Amino acid sequence: MRSGPLAVVGASVLWGTAGTAGLLVSADSVALAAARLVIGGTALALFAGPAQLRRTIRPGLLVAAAAVAAYQLCFFAAVGRTGVAIGTVVAIGSGPVFTGLLSWVLHGQRPSGRWTVATTAAVCGCAALIAGGGAQAGGQVVSGILLALLGGLLYAFYAVSAATAIGRGAGSNAVMGVLFGGSAVIMLPILAVGGVGWLGEPRGLLAVLYLGLGTTALSYFLYGRGLRTTPVATAATLALAEPAVAALLGLVVLDERLAPISVAGLVLLALSLVAVAVPERTPRRALESQP
Repeated sequence: MRSGPLAVVGASVLWGTAGTAGLLVSADSVALAAARLVIGGTALALFAGPAQLRRTIRPGLLVAAAAVAAYQLCFFAAVGRTGVAIGTVVAIGSGPVFTGLLSWVLHGQRPSGRWTVATTAAVCGCAALIAGGGAQAGGQVVSGILLALLGGLLYAFYAVSAATAIGRGAGSNAVMGVLFGGSAVIMLPILAVGGVGWLGEPRGLLAVLYLGLGTTALSYFLYGRGLRTTPVATAATLALAEPAVAALLGLVVLDERLAPISVAGLVLLALSLVAVAVPERTPRRALESQP
């Protein structure tokens, strides 16, 4: 197996630890998301270096940076209206679908049949995994679902934008530096308005440093490396490993329990991710026709 899918899965594993780490922080979810992006985005921008950033900045990537920040706000607004289960399933589950469609419409990269089947199964597994937790939907369900769908579309947009820039020869570190450095600038005023007093707690400071440096900077460094050799639609499906890791951490660290339907969803999700990650064989006739 190529290293690209493994890098994407590594990024997803780090994303999956964010929820458990976030429980150590007393701040509200929007302030936490803002701090995470400010720290992680700054680290990615510094790692890329000013020279690479200047060469890589393009209007399209700046729009994608705004999409990174908007995704965070849409996701947390959706969860506040629908509850964690529905908001997470719709936002995370719709991301791979939108990514495949955008890649097809914008770049003519039609998803394979195996990707379509495996992605559908993975989304169903993700839904079963989270729904089995018994979380209930909250008040404004319709508006929350629309916001979650918008979040999934925003994720797809910045993922496809990053993959396109990398495919055209830009360095993955520089692309991620532009995307997340830009989002850090956007989220800084939100962090300032929300207040930073909670960062004075040692446990909260350590947690937010891990969220920024581990689940944002390191994870998107790996994700960018993965996009060098992995089609973006495939990468988006592999990113569905995130809720699986979160569920397993809840089971092991937080002493939560998984219902039978959640266990079935976890197995279905794992099998689907393996099906997407394993490269498809090139037909023998195609190989024989090559010079």
